[in-house]
Amino acid sequence: MSTFTETIKQSRGIERIVEGVATSDGAGVSLTRVLTGRLQQRLDPFLMLDAFGSDNPDEYIAGFPDHPHRGFETVTYMLAGRMRHRDSAGHEGLLENGAVQWMTAGRGVIHSEIPEQEDGVMEGFQLWLNLPAANKMAKPWYKDFASNAIPEYVTEQGVTVRVIAGSSNGVAGAVTREVTEPIYLDVHLPQGRTFATALPDSHNAFIYVYRGSVVVEGSAVEQQRMGILDNAAGSDGVRIAAADDARFILVAGKPLHESIVQYGPFVMNTQEQIHQALDDYRNGRFN
Repeated sequence: MSTFTETIKQSRGIERIVEGVATSDGAGVSLTRVLTGRLQQRLDPFLMLDAFGSDNPDEYIAGFPDHPHRGFETVTYMLAGRMRHRDSAGHEGLLENGAVQWMTAGRGVIHSEIPEQEDGVMEGFQLWLNLPAANKMAKPWYKDFASNAIPEYVTEQGVTVRVIAGSSNGVAGAVTREVTEPIYLDVHLPQGRTFATALPDSHNAFIYVYRGSVVVEGSAVEQQRMGILDNAAGSDGVRIAAADDARFILVAGKPLHESIVQYGPFVMNTQEQIHQALDDYRNGRFN
């Protein structure tokens, strides 16, 4: 579908550029941790962003065997590859090119994410979105969205936008959340063109460029870099121009302003709640 972009009176700028940290997780999956613990308060309600991408099976083939989560949501966006999800609440699904998996861990779930390919490229992102204190012990929830279930639009400048969550330029995404109000866009921006979208002034926001490079209010954001958008008073959105053919994700959300206590795959509000999570997990009280 085609749409006309909203008029942005004052764009946010880039507050700082972040380079991710190369690491491995699961059973040895190579990835880049872009949003780390030290940014959790600044980018509240987001807790973590991992970017993964490799055509070397040794760097992804073992996947993520059974592991627990409590207190937040995981959003996995698969650009390329095949990943099988299974969890202790009885859910199962296959993530393929362009698909999204949205899982609310809530009071506790044990799941696995295992590649169903032996060669080729596996590439995508996993984003952790915090749950408000009132919802941390909610019943676990899970849904797969095939690529063709992700709403998409093309602007008058030929920019293709996939709306995973929230809304952009009048197009509603696949997922909405009332409290954190997340916006999650995948933007394909041709060289020399500009993309604009409104952003609530209450939201923290960032972009991560995974192809090419972009310019935001005079500041360049190169490939494999996160640009944290400032919270300048009076800004009503963001304008992003392509220095060359570029692709990036734009993520924004309303901060919870609650304490964040994390112990590995558990994110709660107090140390006592973390102790309870560990006790519940060790004694088989997760779904």
